[in-house]
Amino acid sequence: MTETPALDPEDRKIVTLARSARARNGVPEGAAVRDETGRTYVAGTVALDSLQLSALRTAVAMAVASGATSLEAAAVVTAAESVADEDRAAVRDLGGAGTPVLLAGPDGTVRDTVSAG
Repeated sequence: MTETPALDPEDRKIVTLARSARARNGVPEGAAVRDETGRTYVAGTVALDSLQLSALRTAVAMAVASGATSLEAAAVVTAAESVADEDRAAVRDLGGAGTPVLLAGPDGTVRDTVSAG
């Protein structure tokens, strides 16, 4: 993974966790979110016949199901060039419009940071 010197250590952590989930599960995307208490939730893409969820929406759902009431940051590791609107909406629903979403490539290099709003 290429280290981004300006990246906060806690943000680097969620990128690393997201990258690990993607690699470990052999899925198109890995994601991680950090809640208001600093807890992290990690997920990969869900692709069942009856249920299709992106990694980021799955991570947000895991945070909600675990009692999180807000998000500090989110990260998604993907080959996609941008964060899907539906994914940003899920982060916004829990974290607010200003929640940063880090977009990293499969090598873990952060390509962009966008707001959930």
